[in-house]
Amino acid sequence: MSEKGELDLTGVKQNTGMWLVKVPKYLSQQWSKASGRGEVGKLRIAKNQGRTEVSFTLNEELASISDIGGKPAAVSAPREHPFLLQNVGGQTLTVFTESSTDKLSLEGIVVQRAECRPAASENYMKLKRFQIEESSKPVRLSQQLDKAVTTNYKPVANHQYNIEYEKKKKEDGKRARADKQQVLDMLFSAFEKHQYYNIKDLVDITKQPVIYLKEILREIGIYNVKGTHKNTWELKPEYRHYQVEDKSD
Repeated sequence: MSEKGELDLTGVKQNTGMWLVKVPKYLSQQWSKASGRGEVGKLRIAKNQGRTEVSFTLNEELASISDIGGKPAAVSAPREHPFLLQNVGGQTLTVFTESSTDKLSLEGIVVQRAECRPAASENYMKLKRFQIEESSKPVRLSQQLDKAVTTNYKPVANHQYNIEYEKKKKEDGKRARADKQQVLDMLFSAFEKHQYYNIKDLVDITKQPVIYLKEILREIGIYNVKGTHKNTWELKPEYRHYQVEDKSD
């Protein structure tokens, strides 16, 4: 065994092969809800016409999603997750563990990389929309006041907010901002029909101000600055209905 701060090479000759797998953030969050050493799901490895197919199925009791307030949401986490297998690419990747006494141990060498992706489904798209909506909610804080509020507010003919809103409507061709979730629904619906759109077409579809529309697009989309589809928008990979391809040898 090694001393504190040294590397323990016990068993290194075993050359243990390990997999390096990238998982979605929501999946790791669901795993953390498992009690003790409870089962989080099942891993399936099979052969199909000479190709290796790997998939992970999340336990049903871990599929429930909660909102920012801790209440059960109307959506659930996807359960089926096929793996996209990738080559190590000539790299030498190793896995180490650190004990509570600062001892490092070599566990094995990475022989396979993979990405655990949710199967394309309407349920997954609902989850992504829910996550975007939750992330836009303000965090509510409570503050105890030392004394009663005695400030007197005088009525005004027109509040500054209304003045700025009317000015903005004129600048944007009398287009008023719709609710963010409504705009997201329109965008997702449009991208289900076509993969690429220029900003003018998206403005015509959503009837939203350009600046406001671009703010939302930056959250869910990618702007192509070169290539065949230059000056167009497309959805980020995690929001697309894609087909998983097996890239293993």
